[in-house]
Amino acid sequence: MFEKITYLESGNTKQKRAYKVINDVGIMTSLAEFNPILCGTLPINLDISGSDLDIIMEVYDFEHFEKMARRLFGDRENFKIKRLVIREVPVIKVNFVYDGFEFELFGQPVPVTNQYAYLHMVIEHRLMEQHPHLRVAVIQKKEQGMKTEPAFCKLLGLEGDPYESLLEYGKSLGFTK
Repeated sequence: MFEKITYLESGNTKQKRAYKVINDVGIMTSLAEFNPILCGTLPINLDISGSDLDIIMEVYDFEHFEKMARRLFGDRENFKIKRLVIREVPVIKVNFVYDGFEFELFGQPVPVTNQYAYLHMVIEHRLMEQHPHLRVAVIQKKEQGMKTEPAFCKLLGLEGDPYESLLEYGKSLGFTK
């Protein structure tokens, strides 16, 4: 469902605007070789003021990706590239601002549909389909400064690392593999 961003065209005002801006920037086409998927809160209508556009990608050659990112987006406002390791996996992040949206391009050598951001989004989406009241409660927690996954875990009574706990909970419900 989330692999193509066309669903944003029939979304709320911010989703429609994001669709236009993402297409204006050309990320989905110019970086198609990295299988980009928009993840995070905007696709599932959990975004609040200041939420960025998280686009995850499958990146194995960080040098190649960095050169492309610099060529395509290096002149954008607040452009920066950072390499780090998260959960023992190397990651490259590219951030910039375009037309009022903050973008975060997140690449790691993992298929996009196996990355935490994608799996969490799918689980959160399914949970809100089953329990519509969660949307308002999570947004309230986010507006109080809590991140999305910890907000879900608090509301669901899940303990431990919220990123791992939510993933395990979603798997136990059959939402992911």
